[in-house]
Amino acid sequence: MNLRAAVKKMLPRSLYGRSLLIIVTPLVLLQLVSAWIFYERHWDTITWRLASSIGGDLQYVMTELRLYPEKTDEILQRARNTMQLNIVLQPGEILPNESVSEGGLIDRMLAATFNERIKRPFQIDSSSFKEEVIIDFQLADGVMTVVVPGKRLFSTTTYIFILWMVGTSLILFAVASIFMRNQVRPIRRLADAVDSFGKGRDPGRDFKPEGASEVRLAAVAFNRMIHRIRRQIRQRTDMLSGVSHDLKTPLTRMKLQLALLGSGEEVEAIKANVTEMERMIEGYLTFARGEGGEPSVETNLTVTVQELAEKWKSGGINIDCHVEGVINAWLKPEAFRRSLDNLISNANRYAEHIWVSAGRRGDAVEILVDDDGPGIPEGERENVFRPFFRLEQSRNPKTGGTGLGLAISRDVIRAHGGDILLEESPHGGLRARVRLPA
Repeated sequence: MNLRAAVKKMLPRSLYGRSLLIIVTPLVLLQLVSAWIFYERHWDTITWRLASSIGGDLQYVMTELRLYPEKTDEILQRARNTMQLNIVLQPGEILPNESVSEGGLIDRMLAATFNERIKRPFQIDSSSFKEEVIIDFQLADGVMTVVVPGKRLFSTTTYIFILWMVGTSLILFAVASIFMRNQVRPIRRLADAVDSFGKGRDPGRDFKPEGASEVRLAAVAFNRMIHRIRRQIRQRTDMLSGVSHDLKTPLTRMKLQLALLGSGEEVEAIKANVTEMERMIEGYLTFARGEGGEPSVETNLTVTVQELAEKWKSGGINIDCHVEGVINAWLKPEAFRRSLDNLISNANRYAEHIWVSAGRRGDAVEILVDDDGPGIPEGERENVFRPFFRLEQSRNPKTGGTGLGLAISRDVIRAHGGDILLEESPHGGLRARVRLPA
């Protein structure tokens, strides 16, 4: 995996997460720049000034001690009271001949000011600089040890700056999070409405536009699309209802005329043809009409599958049914029943035994219809879903059907937001795998 792919994988995929990232990233960069400026400029300046103040005080004390050696105790007491410097003189002592180690920022600043002002050998111990800093100076007649309180060298503005920086960042992040959540919520609601409508669940009312102007425009466009689809479905249903009536009327007259002709071999053949024509017309209209007018309701899929299996079993068909627990799903009950019935009918046409099973698989409901028939070649499994396509080319409805059963089944399942796939069955025949959103 290259660097670009790795970074892309780490980035949040949701709009909410990416929006927060867009806001948080500049905020973090701003804080980093502010911290750098503070430590590189402000902190250096403040520390230098504090160190210079200590250097100036010590320079003054040393000058006083040199000019007025008889007032040593008074000078040291005044330094302790007014300058907060605890000074101890050690006559005859000599500092170790070691190089001065400049550790942190305070050590460097003190060393710079001592070299500039006092110009005497010294050693600095700033291991506990927040409490005190111990400095030893080599004088002509001994060593002068100075204990400087930490508050004279350490500025509390560091903590104030950090607290303000972190505090304001948290407040800005909370405000940005609330703002982005309010902006993303309408988009999520719109996505849920689109997904629900795509699965055949008509909301029955217009989606309420909310959020930013762009989201409102998308919501208005979605409402217009729903109205156009509803109008198209209603016009198609009305047209097909008229076609159905116009086609069935002459067939009914033909059946009445045949009934008046009495019985006979030719009459019975014509009656069979009329019945078959009526069945084929009904199949064509069912495919063309779909089930657009039937509303989606929460359905006990377990009961539906079991009842359908019992109906086929009562007709003398060898069928086994197994459903894993109670499964509820949003379905168009009659359309789904017809779709599953077509799959079982297709299996029964070529097989001696049928197995039907259903259960939840992750975020989907899966229904399997297996048989022990001859199956379908892999290259033809997608073609059989095409309207009027039949593997058996004789056009005999008794052997190959009308070529609409599988097309109707897939059309119905896809209207529910699912799909049908054909696979090889472990029983040697064909497996129809139906997947529906849970």
